[in-house]
Amino acid sequence: MEGNNKPVVHLISRPDNMLKTVYTAARTCYSADMPINIYNSTDDEEKMLKLIDRVVGSGHYSVIEHVQVSFAISNVSRACTHQLVRHRHMSFSQKSQRYVKEKGQFDYLIPPTIEKDEALKEKFVSFMGEISKLYTEFTEAGIPAEDARAVLPNAAATSIVASLNLRELIHIANLRLCSRAQYEIRMMVKAMCDELIKVEPWLKPYLVPKCERLGYCDEDKSCGRKPKLEL
Repeated sequence: MEGNNKPVVHLISRPDNMLKTVYTAARTCYSADMPINIYNSTDDEEKMLKLIDRVVGSGHYSVIEHVQVSFAISNVSRACTHQLVRHRHMSFSQKSQRYVKEKGQFDYLIPPTIEKDEALKEKFVSFMGEISKLYTEFTEAGIPAEDARAVLPNAAATSIVASLNLRELIHIANLRLCSRAQYEIRMMVKAMCDELIKVEPWLKPYLVPKCERLGYCDEDKSCGRKPKLEL
């Protein structure tokens, strides 16, 4: 909605024992013991984190695929979710513009680069109003919402439930927390990571821009945060 461009993100589902689940998967690869015995045999967080860091640091990412998390996300634009749904190994359930008919002025997000210019912002808001009037004219004339939605913009606000495993979340964080990522999805992914880190603080070193994990920048254009990779 106008004046509120911050995504609203809530962690709604996660395993009770994420750390032990990942540790058990990693330890099973190197142990003759039964996985359930491994799971029940330790609560030593330092020991678990040491093994996970070594295994994941070696590129063995399958051990973090056993953990699934779900987020309820709202107050983001369709442009933002168009980017999110390009990621693999995720499940999505999104507010449908086919079945949910807009009534009155639809909610929308204003890019900060437009919002900071009062003249351009005024034009943007006016245009959103014109789109809303045309949409309403179509639906009141009997045009189905699934066809009237053709005029709705990328700025239209939406809601989505997204579920993914820990490997994919780390991958998304590494890409989308980069300063080169588009601002809105960067804000949304940061909120997703922050929500999970609140309850699983051991994940903080993993949910970072890729340069933090690589130690260098591999982007064509660098923000200067880390040295550029020289080929």
